[in-house]
This record gives sequence, structure tokens and C-alpha cells, in this order.
Amino acid sequence: MRVTVCGARGSTPASGPGTVRYGGHTSCVALAHDGERPSLVLDAGTGIRGVTALLGQHPFDGSIILGHLHWDHTQGLPFFAGADRPDARTDLYMPEQGDAEEVLRRVMSPPHFPITPAQLRGTWTFRGLEADVAHDIEGFTVVAREIPHKGGRTFGFRVSDDTATLAYLSDHCPTALGPGPDGLGEYHDTALALVADADLLIHDAQYLDDELARRASFGHSSPGYAAHLAQRAGAARLVLFHHDPPRTDDDIDAVVASFAAGSLAVVAAAEGMVLDLPASPPS
Repeated sequence: MRVTVCGARGSTPASGPGTVRYGGHTSCVALAHDGERPSLVLDAGTGIRGVTALLGQHPFDGSIILGHLHWDHTQGLPFFAGADRPDARTDLYMPEQGDAEEVLRRVMSPPHFPITPAQLRGTWTFRGLEADVAHDIEGFTVVAREIPHKGGRTFGFRVSDDTATLAYLSDHCPTALGPGPDGLGEYHDTALALVADADLLIHDAQYLDDELARRASFGHSSPGYAAHLAQRAGAARLVLFHHDPPRTDDDIDAVVASFAAGSLAVVAAAEGMVLDLPASPPS
């Protein structure tokens, strides 16, 4: 399984000289079977524009799964050139909550945007995704589970193929379930099940541990929580994700450096980062 980070920022894009190395585009991760083009995309933030380059000159032929419907996970959809062309095929999944296309229209239609989902070019289907069921999507086994996050139904994902397993919890607010043993949130059964023995965990780390108490109501996690969850659940590697918009490259470097003495392999997500699972260093 090849994992490519196309957008790693949370909440809103962040451009400027301080965000060049880790990037300013919002959440998007592309998955490909070994030796193939990406066919499964997790979230459609502004980073999804970068998936087009991974396709070469080919149209997208695959699926997009949205963890939830906040702007930073949907705004890239109409700008995904690889899917917005007559010869493309895209199946779009979101947490089940009624007619999927109609739900998406709420964030993508006039007067908020000039076109509706139905006006995207190519062949599109819009589907609700049920939780706690193993789905076969583009040759990957995808299990979605509902996790706490403010402002709408939100899923975390466990994605497996014949060789590896990825856990993806891009927006996760465990403090909604209580402070947990260290004040960073509960290590609850759903999160532990999603992450159990995963080769790689990509996890929300928007707020620093010492920021979390005053910002927990915004619905996110911290690096310390992500690392403790990875260790409790037996994940092999951790990628810190959904960086706070004001967080600079140097700030993120300092977060990663704080884990250098530990036994868990921790890196921060950066646009263009490629990880081949089950094991290879990030490039």
C-alpha cells in the first residue's frame, strides 16, 4: 500500500513562508495498491488538487471517502481536475445521514458555490457509508467507526489490503468523552479498535498538549494523545496530522523533536510525503 499525503493542514489553508515544508493545503491522503495509481482518497480538502499529478495524464478511476463534511474536508472536490473530466469515474462516500448528494449540496451549490455536485464532469455516485461494517472499496477493506468531533457525524477509518493496515483519525475529540488518565482525553474502545496493531496511524494533532484544555471545545486532539493512543493500541508508526493553521514549520519540527527519545516512530505529515506500507522510511 502506498500512502501519499496531499494535504496535512486543519481548519483552513495556510500559505506563506512559514508553512512551506509541511504545506498549507487541508486534509487529503491518497492510497494506491503497489505499483498502481491512487484509487482511494481519504478526505477532499484543498490538498486533493495534488492527487491529479499522481495520476499522470490518466483520469481518476476510484473512490473518495469523507470522514465528515466540514469545509476543510470538502472544499477541494470541485478543484480535483483528475476527477472533473468526462472520462473519470468517482464514487464518493460520506457518513450515512440521508441522501448523500443532497447533503453535499448544502456545502456545494449557489449561492455558496457556482455549481452543484451533479454538475461535476465524469461519472459520479454519492453514497452514505455505514459504520461498524467492513466495506470492500477499490480492493481495500475499509471499516468506519464513529468518533467524537464537534459539528456533525464523523468517522475514523481502518483501511487494509493484503499487506498492511492504515488507521486514519483526522479529526478526533476524545476529551468529549472525559479527560482520560492524563487529561488529554479518553482512550476509548472505538479509537483503540481502529488503531489496533496498525502499520501506520495518521492522527489529529492540531493542538499542543498544553493548549488542549482551552481549545478542546473546538473538537481536536494533541500530539501527546496521538502518541499514547498509538502505543496503547500497538501501532508501528505515527504521523501527526491536521496541523493548526498558525503552526509554522519550525513549530512542527519542535513537536516532532519532543518524541525523539521515545520508542515510537513519530513524524509530522507533510505535503508530498510518501509512505510505503508495511515498512519504509518516509520520503
